[in-house]
Amino acid sequence: MKIPLEIKVGGINYTIEMVEVIDVGGERNFQGMCHFDLAKIEILNSLSDQRIEQTFIHELTHAIFYEAGYDEQDEDMINRVGIVLHQVMKELII
Repeated sequence: MKIPLEIKVGGINYTIEMVEVIDVGGERNFQGMCHFDLAKIEILNSLSDQRIEQTFIHELTHAIFYEAGYDEQDEDMINRVGIVLHQVMKELII
């Protein structure tokens, strides 16, 4: 799966950036991050190709739920939906 540089979610253009470090409040234990206010998805560039794909879909799922009006998100639900969505997209060769 090719990770795009930009993707439109609910009419908002999100940029996708591969980064060396993701720091959230001093925590660096993240593979990806979706910044709703900046319309940006960051993915750790040191991950394997498969993990990059999974992380992209996971963060994209956060963006989808946010743009659909779900400001408060359950991380477990995002994980579950993201894993299934990743598998379906791989089947479709998107």
